[in-house]
Amino acid sequence: MPTPHSDIAAGPDAQSSAAPRENVLLIHWHDLGRHLNCYGIDGVESPNLDALAAEGILLTDAHSTAPLCSPARGSVFTGRYPHRNGLVGLAHHGFEYRSDVRTLPAVLTEVGYRTVLFGMQHESADPTSLGFETVDVSDSLCDYVVARSQDWLRDHVHASDERPFLLTAGFFETHRPYPAEQYKHAEPASVTVPSFLPDTADVREDLAGLHGSITQADAAVGRLLDTLAELGLDETTWVVFFTDHGLAFPRAKSTLYSEGTGIAFIIRPPGRRDVTPRSYDDLFSGVDLTPTLLELLSVPSPSGVDGTSHAASLLDDFENSVRTEVFTEKTYHDAFDPIRAVRTKDFSFIENYAERPGLLLPLDIADSPSARSLDADQIGRPRPRHELYDLRSDPDELTNLADDPAYAEVRDRLQRTLDDWRSETDDVIPDEHEGNAVAEQFMADFYAKAATKKPDEDKLPSRRPRGERRELHGEISTGGDREH
Repeated sequence: MPTPHSDIAAGPDAQSSAAPRENVLLIHWHDLGRHLNCYGIDGVESPNLDALAAEGILLTDAHSTAPLCSPARGSVFTGRYPHRNGLVGLAHHGFEYRSDVRTLPAVLTEVGYRTVLFGMQHESADPTSLGFETVDVSDSLCDYVVARSQDWLRDHVHASDERPFLLTAGFFETHRPYPAEQYKHAEPASVTVPSFLPDTADVREDLAGLHGSITQADAAVGRLLDTLAELGLDETTWVVFFTDHGLAFPRAKSTLYSEGTGIAFIIRPPGRRDVTPRSYDDLFSGVDLTPTLLELLSVPSPSGVDGTSHAASLLDDFENSVRTEVFTEKTYHDAFDPIRAVRTKDFSFIENYAERPGLLLPLDIADSPSARSLDADQIGRPRPRHELYDLRSDPDELTNLADDPAYAEVRDRLQRTLDDWRSETDDVIPDEHEGNAVAEQFMADFYAKAATKKPDEDKLPSRRPRGERRELHGEISTGGDREH
């Protein structure tokens, strides 16, 4: 567990204030982006999340710090950018938090919260190091996660434990693949194909599977929220739903376009707060969740946090924007692919630091039905050094204006903004030789491990919902005592 800092150790105790401390229920899904009905996606059956959005605050312009799992999740749970917390690549490729990093569950544990993780995590090969008091990642399918969460909540109330809690429920659902024997697929004809994808039979088939997994996971969310209400905990609990990064489809996941970093984020305040439901249209970064939640809970943020709190704006609907831009990054996925970007409400500026093809597809997308519909020439076309998109007229980021003289001032301004951020946050990108060597080594290790798997097992650890098969399992621990 991370070493406590004095600024937290001296902070308020969980039962020190006159009013009882509020709880937090975090629900997070895989690879979904904003592909939900409440974000305007027709044909998606997600009634429980739609209801949650109608009852709470729907963040319409939230972005992950990275377009892949571990770096994106690491930023959410630490408030630090990937290059500042150490997770510049996937945890099952060997990347870990730096020793000085403080996680949200560790901070809350230290001020007296009960902290528990059920299901999906992708920040460490050792989940017991993440700062939770209780950990069960033996299965991350939604039905198991919700059943464990419901039992824990009932036990918590039955025990009359006055301590507040942080309960994190991580779902594997909406990650590839979408097996028909596990999820009832939607009818391909009923699917609305997003504008950034070609409308082909393969893409529709692929989306139909995704829609089936969404419907099943949404039903599980409904059961969990019903239990929260039945126990009277909805009056004192912040409910936060988010996704880690964009859809696992071409030109989304693993890119810094809006479909790669744009994420769903819904925050429902405790009922006793009597906050008016609404949409929150300001830019929001994954690094902002930890400082925002800690301020809402009156807990000091640890040192080294990069994010900005939106607490006051969320509660009071301030007119002034908290952010004028968000920064996103990619260093490693299944290969070394260094990219950085800055995004405002009107423009997106991307800087590519290595010569790469237009789309470098991660393994799970490369063998998907949708990949068969891609234009091979477009994929293989050399990627430009700079990309600039006018989001007002080109939200899908298809027309690169980086060399357009009419946009020279915008490009120069955003280049300076990105350069300043990289300098201020000590962002050092490995050179081509070093970066490729690191990627070649972790992929060689990955394939060596894959060769030892049973023939009927999925090849990718990230595709395995059950802990003992994911290589990201750890053990169950309660109150510091581990149970095998």
